[in-house]
Amino acid sequence: MNKIEIHDKGFEIFLENETIGKRTRLIGIQLNVDYEEKCPIFIGVLNGSFLFMADLLKEIDIACEVGFIRVASYKGTESSGQIKEAFGLPEDLEGRDVIIVEDIVDTGLTLKYILEKVNAQKPASVRVCSLLFKPAALLQPIEELTYVGFEIPNEFVVGYGLDYDGLGRNLKDIYRAI
Repeated sequence: MNKIEIHDKGFEIFLENETIGKRTRLIGIQLNVDYEEKCPIFIGVLNGSFLFMADLLKEIDIACEVGFIRVASYKGTESSGQIKEAFGLPEDLEGRDVIIVEDIVDTGLTLKYILEKVNAQKPASVRVCSLLFKPAALLQPIEELTYVGFEIPNEFVVGYGLDYDGLGRNLKDIYRAI
């Protein structure tokens, strides 16, 4: 299935599941090394990160905890710039090592909002792990962005947790708009 259609838009294959899996394993190895002797808390950003986070956690063999935050900033294919928190962060992050897991970092607006909320709790450290990163779309640098699966062009993508108006999250590969 090299081309698909969702709503009114055509998409072509961009990253195959096997490639995503290999990169996720490498990130997992690096996290195991970087957090050896620690017990980080992984905080997945819903809804998009759920597949990446599940696969990433299967590669983690150190002690860790898991939490989620849900935020929304998209309308259709573009960021609305307005962030609405649907449900929040764990409230016991003081002194903890926090790893925020994102599906994609593009403008960075959502991530800056989350980082403000996390840092207000005075964690020991905060790092961001994102499957995808669009450097050309980033509005301001994000120092905490430490683990990146793939840097991609500023194109609209869907699949492997990423959606287009609610559809496509269940696709095992990532597709780009054509």
